[in-house]
Amino acid sequence: MFFRTLRAERMKLYHSPVWLAFLILPILPAVMGTFNYLQNVSILEDEWYSLWTQHTLFSCYFFLPALIGVYCSYLCRLEHTNHNWNTVMTAPVPVSYFFFAKLIMASAMVLLTQIWVGVLFVISGKLCGLVSPIPPELSEWLLYGTGGGIVICALQLCLSLVLRSFAAPVGIALIGGVMGLAAFAKGYGVWFPYSLLCLGMRANKAGGGMQCSTEQFVLNSLGYLAIGIIFAVVWLKQRDVVAS
Repeated sequence: MFFRTLRAERMKLYHSPVWLAFLILPILPAVMGTFNYLQNVSILEDEWYSLWTQHTLFSCYFFLPALIGVYCSYLCRLEHTNHNWNTVMTAPVPVSYFFFAKLIMASAMVLLTQIWVGVLFVISGKLCGLVSPIPPELSEWLLYGTGGGIVICALQLCLSLVLRSFAAPVGIALIGGVMGLAAFAKGYGVWFPYSLLCLGMRANKAGGGMQCSTEQFVLNSLGYLAIGIIFAVVWLKQRDVVAS
């Protein structure tokens, strides 16, 4: 039954306009970051590492959180129209299945997005004329960034379940990304869920370690993930959800 639910969520993404956002939005910070790098190449002397800081400066705080918000809002959009929540809530399927299916699909989109970000980074470096080896840490940055992105998925899905608007959760995700910048700058990134993305991707600190230990990053990520899952399941079980 769960795999049927997962298949239904996957079908939503076929021929979806979300793929257009997936392709275009990561290109914008890549172009902006590359341009910024080329304009300051005289003081940005670490080549690939410096280029990475410029890419993540725009993507981690603005574009990626908003893009994750788009993924989650779209996955909940159909339930908020045409009284589809009534059908969902009366289906002989545990409500937890619906949330986990949405979370898995959103997480898969985040993973694909991170791969696309990595490809754009390599292409940008080659276009900039960088001849040194690609940083071996790149896969680690993208992997930890995926973990932080999944945390944002869980929280954004909760917002998208509660708010019937498509745009409002996306706006909150953008605000969360900006607030994540402040938390990260103050050294509290590991305690703010929207900062975990930039923390994992080593935004503005390529070549160095995270502000926290790996264990603390994983523990806090799992903690926020658990909070999002518990909230969503309790909300769906206790609330009488009726779409307008």
